[in-house]
Amino acid sequence: MEMTSQAILPCTLVVPCYNEELRFREDAFSAFLAAEPDVTLLFVNDGSRDGTLARLQAFCAAHAGRCDVLDVQPNGGKGEAVRRGMLHALLTAANGSLVGFWDADLATPLDAYDDFRLILETLPEIEMVFGSRIQLLGRHVSRNPMRHYAGRVFATTVSVVLGLPIYDSQCGAKVFRVSGVLREVMARPFVSRWIFDVEVLARFLAVWRAGSVHPETRIYELPLKVWIDVPGSKVHFSDFVRSFTDLIKIRGSFPPGHGPKGR
Repeated sequence: MEMTSQAILPCTLVVPCYNEELRFREDAFSAFLAAEPDVTLLFVNDGSRDGTLARLQAFCAAHAGRCDVLDVQPNGGKGEAVRRGMLHALLTAANGSLVGFWDADLATPLDAYDDFRLILETLPEIEMVFGSRIQLLGRHVSRNPMRHYAGRVFATTVSVVLGLPIYDSQCGAKVFRVSGVLREVMARPFVSRWIFDVEVLARFLAVWRAGSVHPETRIYELPLKVWIDVPGSKVHFSDFVRSFTDLIKIRGSFPPGHGPKGR
């Protein structure tokens, strides 16, 4: 991959929020906006039943011009919240600029964003950067052991289904280069409510492989320096079981010969 020097690319980060009133990190988001003048935040309230919407609206009023709130009713799940937010961001985003999504719990700290941006600015062939929760020496990736091992089983299954050696499809920090393909990928509701990240990837793969584009030259997995399992997670063991059923649904949503594996 050839490294090039590029100007800082503007970005909109979509932050899906469901019942985040008590753990919304105003201080962290404020510091991020101060440090990143080329980034805007789009909070998507996904039918929260607490005071999340009011907190988001107050925060955005205090940071006018740098963030906005999209209120989605009723609750449609994280995948639909992200998709609606991405579509909203894409209405005004120019091709070549950046959009992405970031989990509201900040398990991936916001200061990691610069690492994502630099990859997309210096490697023009890369279309998306995925955070990857790899436990390496010199990094602080703290995961619940059972969720880690369950995640490895699921990730291996995803790799087989997609025909792509991806290590971590489910990390909640992803940034994309705006393109016609991204707009096409986000245009239709997702089949899966639980593993929409895999479905996003599968849709990209189907388009690329139909055009003989090698996905390995377009996707960059970025090992995170810090990732911390935040208390209050809304992911449960039943969701892990359901994810395998949803993998079958995703694979079946493509016509024969037009799936993510191209056959």
